[in-house]
Amino acid sequence: MSRRVSLPDFLGKEDSDINALFSDETDENNRFATVKRILLKVIENELTERQKQIINLYYFKNMNTVSIADMLGISPASVSVTLKRARNTIIKYMKYYF
Repeated sequence: MSRRVSLPDFLGKEDSDINALFSDETDENNRFATVKRILLKVIENELTERQKQIINLYYFKNMNTVSIADMLGISPASVSVTLKRARNTIIKYMKYYF
């Protein structure tokens, strides 16, 4: 019997880490500003158009996966999978820089 995985379990810690990088709080740490700049370049250059769109809606517009799915006409599961793949790509390229 398979165990059902909740959305917070599926998204994991990397979601909160990425969310922190997108926050608009004032940044006194130059390293943080550099990381944010690199992160935005990775998003622009390495993600598909659909991944960019979903990242933008989820992190910058603070929409949940159900709202994004309704807006794009796809299932919430597709949104979650696309978000997870985008995060994995972001993490892979961020490890390259650091």
